[in-house]
Amino acid sequence: MMNCMIAGVGGQGTVLASKLIAAAAMRKGFDVRTTETIGMAQRGGCVVSHVRIGSNISSPLIPLGSADAIIAFEPAEAVRVMPYLKEAGVLILMDTAVKPVASSLTGDSYRTSDMIDYLKEHVERLVVINGQQLLTRCGNAKTLNVALLGTAIESGIFPFGNKELEEAIKELLPQRFLEINLTSFEIGRDMYNGN
Repeated sequence: MMNCMIAGVGGQGTVLASKLIAAAAMRKGFDVRTTETIGMAQRGGCVVSHVRIGSNISSPLIPLGSADAIIAFEPAEAVRVMPYLKEAGVLILMDTAVKPVASSLTGDSYRTSDMIDYLKEHVERLVVINGQQLLTRCGNAKTLNVALLGTAIESGIFPFGNKELEEAIKELLPQRFLEINLTSFEIGRDMYNGN
């Protein structure tokens, strides 16, 4: 069984990313279970998607210490879900911060570098993607989730290849958004190889 967790905040496309992974896995004949735990997502709150790929999956929720991979769209969210990662698991992180609502209201500082330093200390297989560079290359913040899936596919974490994920993108996304998302997917793949 392969367990993948996707963590971000509302509006970053966490749920769509999990649907794309699930569709790609089903194309290869795997059983898939997914679920989301959503906070105040419309207000910039946390969103965590669980994707379990294999056979005879009894629960969609990934137990602590059981995620083979975490794809994190935001550093603080990566730190928050880190206890779910297996010891030898891989964490793919976009380093661009989305300041939490609580920090905005209280005036607390939020230093991305502190979060990334913590992850570097505690995660053996950490892939950090420069979010600003990724955004510049993609040209649209709404496609960064698909770009990070490109990074993830290149890392080898999934039991399927880029062809299945590309087909899932074509199947699930409206025609008018296909070209920009497929381009972002390729950019994400390239960002991993240049990492």
